[in-house]
Amino acid sequence: MLCKVFCITPGTVEDCVARLKDGHLLCIAPGGVREALFSDPSRYNIMWARRLGFARVIIGSGTPVIPMFTENCHDAFRTPRWGRKMFRWIYEKSRLPVCPIYGGFPVKMITHLGKPIIFPSEISPEAVRRRVKSDVHDLIREHQRLPGNIFRGILQR
Repeated sequence: MLCKVFCITPGTVEDCVARLKDGHLLCIAPGGVREALFSDPSRYNIMWARRLGFARVIIGSGTPVIPMFTENCHDAFRTPRWGRKMFRWIYEKSRLPVCPIYGGFPVKMITHLGKPIIFPSEISPEAVRRRVKSDVHDLIREHQRLPGNIFRGILQR
């Protein structure tokens, strides 16, 4: 019921394509939990691995994609460096996000939107992933001061 109230969908390619074709907007995070918990907060690295579902949604719906990045997002909450390999191993084997987090730091977060990209229907999912990842990486380079820093993020407020 809670998912229905907040319009949270199962996230299958078919469901996402149908929602987009019905005129709804979607925010898709290809890196998901893996990127949120295990990416290096000082580098803001993109961890999409071989993810192609989001690219199939883009191709199947024929809708534009708007790359986005939220400045200082990895500085608001962190996972400890100790045990990171073990927690990642647990996550990769079970898909359970069993990892301590700390934070709630009041860093200034600004979401930056890139230019909409329209892909031809005959493009491959791999090509879509490369282009979107490249555009998100450009947004990170343009807007995120590296290495990430909690104190600096707080001072930006």
